[in-house]
Amino acid sequence: MKIVIGSSEARSRLPELLRGIQAGNQYTITSRGAAVADLLPSTSNQESDALGAVSDMLAFMSERQSDSTGDLRALIEEGRE
Repeated sequence: MKIVIGSSEARSRLPELLRGIQAGNQYTITSRGAAVADLLPSTSNQESDALGAVSDMLAFMSERQSDSTGDLRALIEEGRE
């Protein structure tokens, strides 16, 4: 949900706006009625989570490769039995 708020009000209510961001709100800050900035959640945590997931997947894949025989056809046939 995007909420429009004036710059002076945003300045005086910043802690409240930050809590709103954590709750999922987004704000457009205006100056004299014109939009000048958007206050949105940071993506740094999401990027960190994604990098961790990729790292975990690569570790899993490298472990799995050392366990496999390397013969894909044999693994497929084994799964069909």
